[in-house]
Amino acid sequence: MTDSVSDSTGRHDTASPGRRDSGSVNRWVLVGGGLLLQFSIGAVYAWSVFAKAYQDAEPWQLTKVEASLPFTVTIAMIFIGSYTGGRVQDKRGPRVVALAGGVIYAVGIVIASFTRGSEDLWLLILGYGVISGFGLGVAYIVPIAMLQKWFPDKKGLITGLAVGGFGFGAVLTSPVARWLIGQDESQPSKAFLWLGLAYLVMSLAGASLFRNPPQGYSVPGYETATAGAAGPTAKEYTEKEALRTPQWYLLTAILTLNVTAGIALISQAAGSAEGIAGYSSAGAATVVGVLAIFNGGGRIVWAAASDYVGRMPAFAAMLALQGVCLIVLPHASNAALWFALAAVVYLCYGGGFGTMPATAGDYFGVRYAGAIYGLMLIGWSLGGVIGPIVISALLGDTGEPDYTLGYTTIGIIALVAVALTLITRVPGDRKTAVASER
Repeated sequence: MTDSVSDSTGRHDTASPGRRDSGSVNRWVLVGGGLLLQFSIGAVYAWSVFAKAYQDAEPWQLTKVEASLPFTVTIAMIFIGSYTGGRVQDKRGPRVVALAGGVIYAVGIVIASFTRGSEDLWLLILGYGVISGFGLGVAYIVPIAMLQKWFPDKKGLITGLAVGGFGFGAVLTSPVARWLIGQDESQPSKAFLWLGLAYLVMSLAGASLFRNPPQGYSVPGYETATAGAAGPTAKEYTEKEALRTPQWYLLTAILTLNVTAGIALISQAAGSAEGIAGYSSAGAATVVGVLAIFNGGGRIVWAAASDYVGRMPAFAAMLALQGVCLIVLPHASNAALWFALAAVVYLCYGGGFGTMPATAGDYFGVRYAGAIYGLMLIGWSLGGVIGPIVISALLGDTGEPDYTLGYTTIGIIALVAVALTLITRVPGDRKTAVASER
């Protein structure tokens, strides 16, 4: 017997008669679909390869700040897309929202492929930044909210897996993008045509599998173990109720600062690898792809670890490690040491995205997770704007980049942010439920 789906949106799923655990096997297929979708949209983290190409290509010759703008706008638009996608998903189901997000994302990438010089920077920002960033946000929130409902017994691990594909997106994209750019180095935008088409196929294939759990769905054993302890005290916050708590703002601030620290390096990774550790251009592109493994892996490792050590201790460790590594990074002229430090930063940056959805679920429940966490992703957009702009300004556009000033400043910000994790506590009407899950 298998689950059935009554319409193309995945909104009104029904279980086979008499099988309350009918999704216990098939739910892993949904994880695969989520990973495929996230892999396609996670390719955005390969931007530093394009940023370097746009600075070097004769028709472009963008400054560091100009070259960071498309990526910065993309991250800024994610919040608008994720909030929209989260609210619509709660009403219409996950499949139709994810499909729409994947199409919008791919269309934006293809539009960017038609740019040919610095005079087209506005179109590059519109296509890659505004349109694809919005579609990315719409698609990104869907598997996170959906899979928490399918896996109440593995909340940390599953949210880590749900966003793990996003972190791995640049692993393949970076070397492929470098190769495509190499076909015509004067026109790096041409690479976006083939990438956009590939993203479209992957995102549609993954999103087509999405659906909500059937009504009355439960996980055998888990429901029995938690029902008595959690009982009626396990309040499910609505979006408006969550916004009236200090915890929502504290969690959003923690996410913002974790993003700011990590993305400052990510946005300049290729150039920093060359300028600090002496990597070649091709070597730097390869390193960016390899580092994406740590971005993706961190989402799974830290999320799973937080199930055991606690959410706030995990965030404290992530911020502290990033702070220390960023302060040391400008002095790591040895290629192996530079890579090791950057890998830790990527690991912790990704860990924030893997751990925060489960944290929000602990604090506010999962019934309205799409809207609540979708709104919380304003921290991603804020950090995504602040980090690249601040690091670009501190590095400077003329002469040798001041890596010491840039990364030391960002590192100190991360260390100070640890204080927020020490004062953030689960709301009183959720404490019993969270304790029963540990």
